[in-house]
Amino acid sequence: MTTEQAPRRKRMPRAERERQMVEVAEAVFAERGYVAASMDDIAERVGVSKPMLYEYFNSKEGLLLACIEQARSELRTATEEAVAKATDAEDALRRGLLAFFVFIRERRQSWSLLRHEMTLIGTPAADGIEATRRQQTDLIAALMAGYFSAASPLQVEASAEFVVGACERLAIWTERHEEITPEMVTGYAMDLLWAGLHDRVVI
Repeated sequence: MTTEQAPRRKRMPRAERERQMVEVAEAVFAERGYVAASMDDIAERVGVSKPMLYEYFNSKEGLLLACIEQARSELRTATEEAVAKATDAEDALRRGLLAFFVFIRERRQSWSLLRHEMTLIGTPAADGIEATRRQQTDLIAALMAGYFSAASPLQVEASAEFVVGACERLAIWTERHEEITPEMVTGYAMDLLWAGLHDRVVI
């Protein structure tokens, strides 16, 4: 008499498993906040053991850092791809702003992690959030340097910092106004920003 063995479950590739863990962790962090989120809950939702989470990320903070790094990479890709299609300086700025506002609308969980930095001050995760801000500032500064001739390097850098800060506040504002689309808030931002920038465009 023979017994049939149940088919062995196919092992998920490491990279795929890691992406799954990050996606689930991002959702849990966004729902509960970093402090209240538990590795036990994340492991249960993923369907793995807690030791496996630690094997991949070393700590809860390491898992949070992975979430922030993924969001930063995706935001950079979206912004660069949008700006690459621009026909002039105004179009480049508009496309870059729209890519940002679309990202935060479609990736609310990622945006939630990036904007709740006060609870993470003094941690590597806070540094990761600042690196995301720095990334966007550098992208905008590089864009301005390519299109604007009358501004000094310090003016370009200051303008980029202003754009990033203003857009972060607008992004938070849109959370209170579901009727505001990414296209609408991009238009509002352009009305304010472009008037102070267009005189410096390279003709």
